[in-house]
Amino acid sequence: MEDILNLPVQDPPCIEFSAAHIKWVKVEGGRQGGDDIALIPFTRVDDFVKGESSNAECPASFRIESRRKRSEGSISKPRVDGYLEYTLYWCSYGPEDYRDSESGLGDVSSIKPATGKGSRPGRRHMMRGCLCHFTVKRLYTRPHLALIIYNQRKHVDKTGAPCHGILDQDAVGTRAMYAPRISEELRQKVMSMLHVGISLDNIIQHHMEVVQGHGGPHNRDDFLTRNDVRNIERVIRNTSHELHIDDECSVKLWVQRHPKHVFYFQDASGSEPFILGIQTDWQLQQMLRYGHNGSIASHSTFGSKKFKYPLSTLLVFDSCQNAIPIAWVITSSLVGQDIHKWIGSLAERIRTKDLRWRVNSFLVDDPSFGISVIRDSFQCRVLLCVWHVRRAWIRSLLKKCCNIEVQREMFKHLGWILYSSRSGPNAMEAVEEFLEVFVDQSAFMDYFRRRWSPHIESWVSGIRSIPVAGPEPHAAFESYHRRLKYKLFNEQHTNFWHRIDWLIHTLTTEFHSLYWLDQYNVETGYFPNLRDESFSTNAWYQALNVSDNDVILDEHNLQLAKVISQTDRNLAYTIWNPGSEFSLCDCDWSSLGNVCKHVIKVAMICKSRQVARPLLAAQVYRQTLLSLLHSPPDEPVILDHAILCATRLQQEIKGLEDLSNSGLLQQLPPEINSQIADNALFFARSH
Repeated sequence: MEDILNLPVQDPPCIEFSAAHIKWVKVEGGRQGGDDIALIPFTRVDDFVKGESSNAECPASFRIESRRKRSEGSISKPRVDGYLEYTLYWCSYGPEDYRDSESGLGDVSSIKPATGKGSRPGRRHMMRGCLCHFTVKRLYTRPHLALIIYNQRKHVDKTGAPCHGILDQDAVGTRAMYAPRISEELRQKVMSMLHVGISLDNIIQHHMEVVQGHGGPHNRDDFLTRNDVRNIERVIRNTSHELHIDDECSVKLWVQRHPKHVFYFQDASGSEPFILGIQTDWQLQQMLRYGHNGSIASHSTFGSKKFKYPLSTLLVFDSCQNAIPIAWVITSSLVGQDIHKWIGSLAERIRTKDLRWRVNSFLVDDPSFGISVIRDSFQCRVLLCVWHVRRAWIRSLLKKCCNIEVQREMFKHLGWILYSSRSGPNAMEAVEEFLEVFVDQSAFMDYFRRRWSPHIESWVSGIRSIPVAGPEPHAAFESYHRRLKYKLFNEQHTNFWHRIDWLIHTLTTEFHSLYWLDQYNVETGYFPNLRDESFSTNAWYQALNVSDNDVILDEHNLQLAKVISQTDRNLAYTIWNPGSEFSLCDCDWSSLGNVCKHVIKVAMICKSRQVARPLLAAQVYRQTLLSLLHSPPDEPVILDHAILCATRLQQEIKGLEDLSNSGLLQQLPPEINSQIADNALFFARSH
């Protein structure tokens, strides 16, 4: 045991792993004559338990038979195998044996659990004397490591014979061939169905259809009973968001009861803000599935005027370009200020599941985000998405300005302000010009001065230094935003908006279930009548189904474009300022302030035909490269550094071109080109 710390730390690359993936070291002694031991990262203990439960010959569920914990500093001279946490896992088919108890032939008193527990009422039918069990110690001297001590790796009874699974002849054709309980995946599936309003009878009927579809039962989940569903239904009915009358205490209790759903928690104390990062197992799987070689996007500061603390969401995009929430962050501070505290924990969480996982780009909707922290954590490029600004401006224009022509001109000028294309590097000069030109639109001007004037320079600076995502993802952002408002801002919940525990409970139950059902429907085709198409199919996906031949675009005059209606071939929609995220369409959906499929389709055509000009940030990078390479400094050390920077920037430009080809980078309106030289000069001086 003195050589434990010299053992290699084993971290198999698969998401879940079992004893078969590990090289074990035999240690003499123990109850069964010898134990197998191995070291793994403590964060992967759950993955090991899940992997062991999926044994093909002996499917099992390992329950926690006993658990002990110590606090740091409680031992002055800890042993090499001393523990902070000690957990004993035992196969749920043992250790007691009730197979022959009804006939009076069995000796049920000969084997007792390690903790001294007697019989377990309600579980006698599954106890078959299985001795398989192992211990996990979180080492005191190295808390990031877990020592696994496998006391009995085989699923056998005291005679040494298989006592469940396919090797047990007495278990063939019974539930004892399979795991003793339904899986967590099926439990989550049933809970989600109940949360979205599917009845018990429909759940059972659906389950029977699924089992028949794959040729009859072949695991424990296929034996789902009405009692299983009733038990889950009872849990849901008896669960309340209010675990304590005090909201802060209630949140702490929730965190204690759901440790697997929390990737970061910091309680408010003194100068430290409240931060809670939530990610369920299902969300983690979606992050693994759609985030790998894809994009992650941030939807920040939702509900800042109604909730106690605003909500931020991290999203991925599925094959239909729908946004799926993969993590929620609730914080009392501005989300960009303390991102360095939790973003690393999230990145580490995903990499403990798959070391090969990589994300291509990270989209932020706020320039105050810690861009460098995101780059360091995920090793990817960061793009700035202006969907939030666009949505706020166009909706305010539609509300405060009645003249359609004036709306379009004002919207175009707002785009010029954001990119400072009219008045060079000074954004406030562009703002003053805008206020003078449209001075008669007092309602909107008052709103603009109050809400946006203090932040314009921050946005302009961000756009100059960070590549900007195009209008395509805007529809996915808006779809998620609408769904969030629809679920959380229902007037019947008004009394709960000030409680964090209600927000947590609603997100992780009802709202979570809506997205689970969407994905389940896409993958299986079941329950199509329960999907809300206005939420689940966004304009980005709809634009992919619009034929290129239905787009009428004059490449020599990009002031207007037209898209023929897909339902009425005699109707054509007009798009103003095509190829930009500040485009407007005269269709009904766009007139409500949303990004429509016609705007997105025209943007795609502009990019594919290379009609619109390159991204402002990419052009600035190119100008900087040219200046750097053509006029190198004389000092050799500075020259080496300059060439290193030039090489890195060239790689960034190549990455931007790749993203542009994939439809993630926005195109600039023609008016910006005249200011490229001034912007490049400003960029070079400021950097």
